[in-house]
Amino acid sequence: MRRLPLLPVAPLLVVLIGLAAAATLVTIGLGQIRRTSDSEAQERASAVSAALAARLRLTALEDRGPLLSEIAQDEDIELLLVSQDGQSLANASFETFEQKSMVDMLVAGEGVVQTSSGRQVFASHPLAAPLEHLSVVTMVAAPKTPAETLGLTQAVAAVTAILIGVAAAVTYSYARAAHDEVQYVRAQIAAMADPESDPAGKPVPIRAFDEVGQLAAAFNILVDRFTIAEKSYRADLAEAARIDAERLEFLAGLSHELRTPLNAILGFSHVLESGVDGPLTPDARESIETIRTSGEHLRTLIDDILDLSALETGELKLTRRALDMRVAAEEVIRESGAVARRKGLALRVEGERGVFARADRRRVRQILTNLVANAVKFTPRGHVIVRISRRDADAIVAVEDSGYGIAEEEIEEIFEAYRQSTDARLRQGGAGLGLATVKRLVELHGGTITVTSAMGKGSVFTFSIPLATEEEILVAEATRVSATSMLPDSPVATPLPLPSRRPGEEPR
Repeated sequence: MRRLPLLPVAPLLVVLIGLAAAATLVTIGLGQIRRTSDSEAQERASAVSAALAARLRLTALEDRGPLLSEIAQDEDIELLLVSQDGQSLANASFETFEQKSMVDMLVAGEGVVQTSSGRQVFASHPLAAPLEHLSVVTMVAAPKTPAETLGLTQAVAAVTAILIGVAAAVTYSYARAAHDEVQYVRAQIAAMADPESDPAGKPVPIRAFDEVGQLAAAFNILVDRFTIAEKSYRADLAEAARIDAERLEFLAGLSHELRTPLNAILGFSHVLESGVDGPLTPDARESIETIRTSGEHLRTLIDDILDLSALETGELKLTRRALDMRVAAEEVIRESGAVARRKGLALRVEGERGVFARADRRRVRQILTNLVANAVKFTPRGHVIVRISRRDADAIVAVEDSGYGIAEEEIEEIFEAYRQSTDARLRQGGAGLGLATVKRLVELHGGTITVTSAMGKGSVFTFSIPLATEEEILVAEATRVSATSMLPDSPVATPLPLPSRRPGEEPR
């Protein structure tokens, strides 16, 4: 919030506070005078009601009305004789009250009421037995503010004006001096902001030893610390850039060095598993399966580390085209179907067709593969469903499972790198990079990802990606038809996904 200048605000604030204080004092004084006057009128109304109630008990029915009128005229008051239900039996007033209003007055017993004659102080008193069902209501005009209060108000206003004037002048003098000193310091600081000046700034001369001088001294200390911090920052930044470059170089070399023997291991494990050298014993097949799954797990870890590194450094670029999200989801479901069937899970895609997102096909498949694989891995029984829909200008994909669920306290950290659940059932290998990579890929597409989950009730991961434009959809359809027509003797062709390749990595 922008603050107002000190010079005009300080005296103005003094004036406003003085006026508010004077108004408060006058209001309190007038209120006290009014309360005192109302109290005296209330006592009079109560006394009249009590005396008249005793007299009316001994008065004949036909004489009660004239008696009320006579007393009301003599005492310059208003009187009513009413029943318990608020019905007026005799009215010596200038007002006709509704029955409900009269009942409220009887219940209150005394108070102030506004009538056509102005403010009236009233009091009610029941007649003695056997006429206790009747009550006398006396209304006395509330006293007006005495004329003497006008003089009091004028005196308070005059004293207040003098005090406010003196206070405003003194405040303006101090504010002016402080303003000039602060402006001088500000001018020196503004000069330091010049792009051509030293980034660390220059000390501000101390012109006085008051609060502003202390401010200048503190700023000079800050300039010294900033100079030291800037030098340290530049050195740390250069060191961080060097380390980051070495890290990227190391990861690229590590990827190449690990993939070559790893691909050979995976290839030979597939060959051995196929039984090309003869039938395998159950123990041998189990050992080969262990080799293969461990190798694939290691390759996944390498891919996750390289992807996360590329995302953090901004080296990962997207190739965005119109992508049918349902088609992409069905491809991923087909690839994960074997594992789901072995576990007895229902794995399917639901939702709209023709929901085209402006996305990188390979990266969307990576997102879906990770989410579906996690859902299948952590769902012992039940289902895994991928739902496709659209909302406003976004394509919405929700991956729902009926698995173990995620603890509420872990949901906030689920997308952080190298984070894994503390639940032993959910720690089934991995480095905790998959969901961190998924989140960054979704955000790189301009979308968002959320998760809702409860322990024992499964989880729903929902992400959004902006929809493609009509022109992008037409281009994608034309490209697909053109590619299909080039395939010999194949009316319908589905392109197979190519193996992933990292930035700067040789093709596998």
